[in-house]
Amino acid sequence: MPFSPEQDEEFMRFAIAEAHAAEAAGEVPVGAIIVAPSGTIVGRGNNLVLRSSDPTAHAEIVAMRAAGRALNNYRLLTPEGGCTLYCTLEPCAMCAGAILHARLARLVFATRDPKAGACGSVLNVMNHPALNHRTEVVEGIFAEECSTMLSNFFRARRNPATQTSL
Repeated sequence: MPFSPEQDEEFMRFAIAEAHAAEAAGEVPVGAIIVAPSGTIVGRGNNLVLRSSDPTAHAEIVAMRAAGRALNNYRLLTPEGGCTLYCTLEPCAMCAGAILHARLARLVFATRDPKAGACGSVLNVMNHPALNHRTEVVEGIFAEECSTMLSNFFRARRNPATQTSL
């Protein structure tokens, strides 16, 4: 059974905390968590692309890897059902594909990514009719807050007075 809107907001706050951790480390501020149907957080992640020199280390992938280890299964399923991924930014094509392969029951994301989003913005990988798995998609929880966080991060990176070496 999906979580209530209030629970979705509560869990999105954990993803936002992960985004702040990424930003503090000089990464693009994107955070993600995976929640089992019981309400237990089984995976957390924030962008590690720069710190790990790994182009696949998006917050969603990092969280799914952690959840897979916690559940001892690449399919993020529990006896109670599928897990939910909360992410501060619309997943890209790589992450959307991984979400489907992991058999996540739900994806809840805050803000759309007009440059690389694959859940309706640029592409629509999720729930393509030719694919055999469906994931419920909910968007817009704390969209303005997460969009502002990303905009401020990139604005600061473009401003030479505030730029740090990455």
